Amino acid sequence: MSAIKIGDLVIGGRQKIMIAGPCAIEGRDQLLQIAREVKAQGAQILRGGAYKPRTSPHSFQGLGPQGLFHLKEASDETGLLTVTEVMEPEELDLICKYADILQVGARNMYNYPLLKRIGRTDKPVLLKRSFMATVEEFLLASEYIIKEGNHRVMLCERGIRTFDHITRNTLDLACVPILKKMSDLPVIVDPSHGTGRSDIILPMTMAALAAGADGIMVEVHPNPKKALSDGLQTLDFPHFRELMDDFRSLCAYLDTREEHRSQRSYREAAP
Repeated sequence: MSAIKIGDLVIGGRQKIMIAGPCAIEGRDQLLQIAREVKAQGAQILRGGAYKPRTSPHSFQGLGPQGLFHLKEASDETGLLTVTEVMEPEELDLICKYADILQVGARNMYNYPLLKRIGRTDKPVLLKRSFMATVEEFLLASEYIIKEGNHRVMLCERGIRTFDHITRNTLDLACVPILKKMSDLPVIVDPSHGTGRSDIILPMTMAALAAGADGIMVEVHPNPKKALSDGLQTLDFPHFRELMDDFRSLCAYLDTREEHRSQRSYREAAP
């Protein structure tokens, strides 16, 4: 596993990470409130979209640069690392000044000029799988970034489009152990976009961790019903606290199991 170190945080090591925050940055007070809450519950990275690609041109498109300013303020106050989406190469230099991790959204996984441009930065990258991409295409997209010199890439499974509409997408957890066998990149799972349903984020998070994910990415908002983007798949604060309780418990169990496995392997290898 090729771990990625950002400050004191190691992604792809023994510790499982939690990325949490709103789908879209709606304002300063909203983001600070969410940042304080997810920090208090143990998240290490704050997510928040300043630029939002939306299916409808009439939907909220994000605050742009003002959202980046709010993201930096929230990071400075809480100490959380930040991740936000890059949509166009022209935005990249500005985003690099304000965010710690660059996110490539599902719609841009095939945007090879953007991937190449990001590959020429030294910023960690969260590459999301397109909703119509095969595992092989997903890995090849990551190679566009790596080939330009940036090896600090995380792969994010966020659901693929299938025939079933009971969930927004079908969360392909089988790809988690497969990706970890086929590459040495950390794997993150996003059950918010992967299901589109806040009521099943908790069990899908547990399943993703059991499958070997290095981290989880979820959407959090103080009042999801009033969220300007993706409210149906967003956790409110009480449900996020419940998620984090179970997250910590399962991570502790998995860490203990890994320690026992390492000790057993050592004993078996001893002369």
